[in-house]
Amino acid sequence: MRLLAAAFSVVIASAAIAAGVPDHFVWPIPAWMPPPPVPDDNPMTAAKVELGRHLFYDARLSADNTIACASCHAQKLAFTDGRELAVGINGTVAFRNAPSLANVGYFPLVTWANPHVGSLEFQALIPIFGDNPEEMGLNGKENEIFARLRADPFYAEAFPEAFPERPDLDLFTVTRALGAFQRTLISVNSSYDRFKYAGEKNALSDAAKRGEQLFFDHRFECYHCHTGIHFTNNLQTSRSAFAETGMHNTGLYNIGGTGDYPRQATGMIEFTGAPSDMGKFRTPSLRNVAVTAPYFHDGSARTLRDVIDHYAAGGRTIKDGPYAGIGARSPYKDGMIAGFQPTDKEIDDLVAFLESLTDEDFLSNPAYSDPWPAGHPATIERVSP
Repeated sequence: MRLLAAAFSVVIASAAIAAGVPDHFVWPIPAWMPPPPVPDDNPMTAAKVELGRHLFYDARLSADNTIACASCHAQKLAFTDGRELAVGINGTVAFRNAPSLANVGYFPLVTWANPHVGSLEFQALIPIFGDNPEEMGLNGKENEIFARLRADPFYAEAFPEAFPERPDLDLFTVTRALGAFQRTLISVNSSYDRFKYAGEKNALSDAAKRGEQLFFDHRFECYHCHTGIHFTNNLQTSRSAFAETGMHNTGLYNIGGTGDYPRQATGMIEFTGAPSDMGKFRTPSLRNVAVTAPYFHDGSARTLRDVIDHYAAGGRTIKDGPYAGIGARSPYKDGMIAGFQPTDKEIDDLVAFLESLTDEDFLSNPAYSDPWPAGHPATIERVSP
């Protein structure tokens, strides 16, 4: 039997709310998985989640009606976009690869490199208002765009239902509805989960089982950063005593010191100014990694084999251009990135293991899909990944 299949068929819009208790939300997760932490000022309700789902897929939340949150975070790609770098309105190319939103509610750091962005509500402000680069383009146009949304009959009812104490559509309620929906994007039903937690011994191929052994082997060191239930050392659950915030320099570039450097390479130092933070980026989760290519914060690795080759070499060599250098020689590189010599068979097994982390139910769950009917203004001219 597939792991708690019934739990994953739950449509979040119909999640039960105890009578008179607005923050009682039924999480569609198995008993062994604690829910993510929830901010005190944004308790979970089914009405709020459903409102957030509509906003997430609404292209009218961008200045020119072309970009929705879903434009950079497509469900079939585990809420990534398949591009090296994200693309905003007017074809503006961003500095970073669009990260997966699978299990994003568990991440205490929700951007690639900014250690000050610790909530989904705060993070929503970046694509909505950011202008360097421009993503959704609301900066200075929020009154116009919010008026556009208020005119929709669905929102006229949905906002008062989700926020009875604050029924008007405004930035506070928009960001909190988006945050509530994203916290429900929980992926814990992969083949590996069924093997590891449900006792389905045949859920993994022999190659994936060998790959698991390699993944947790000291020679490869994968598990030191990609650890725990979500294969990342950037983690916090509702039961955690503290938040784990993993940021590392993995030898993608050999750039350091002081001065102006390409934003692709700087990482956390851009926000802290500390030389030791040069090139540090958040450790991404490996769940659904087989469908989230291209990889790394700069989208520079096309395949899982390319990623493994990078770590096997202990860093990347770039021959020319603004990023030229030998990443393995970076004085800021994490000491765990020491390199190793895998055989072709071992790489095949590692890839098989990583592929076993794909949650097919998550990629097609209707609770996470586009709720707007074809031809609705919310979907007009949306740029699909």
